[in-house]
Amino acid sequence: MEVRIQAIHFDIAEKLTAFINKKAERIQRHYPDITTAEVTLKVVKPETAMNKEAVIKLIVPQQEEFVATKVADSFEEAVDLGLEALERQLEKKKGKK
Repeated sequence: MEVRIQAIHFDIAEKLTAFINKKAERIQRHYPDITTAEVTLKVVKPETAMNKEAVIKLIVPQQEEFVATKVADSFEEAVDLGLEALERQLEKKKGKK
């Protein structure tokens, strides 16, 4: 699976990149059909708490794209919440087949 990470208006730390890649590998073990994960990170309203936004898009060929947007105190938390939401979407889709 290809993981594309885009940080808008800031430089991403190597530690955060490794965290995202590890989480993406975990979700792909459960859903091997996923070919691409696109993660977009940005800071919204920098002067407040709960200002880290992660938009995660999973691309599965011959199906729709799965997207989750989460805002949290840290990018790690936002990515975790987003992936949990995507797992629920994937389970729901799997159940319909």
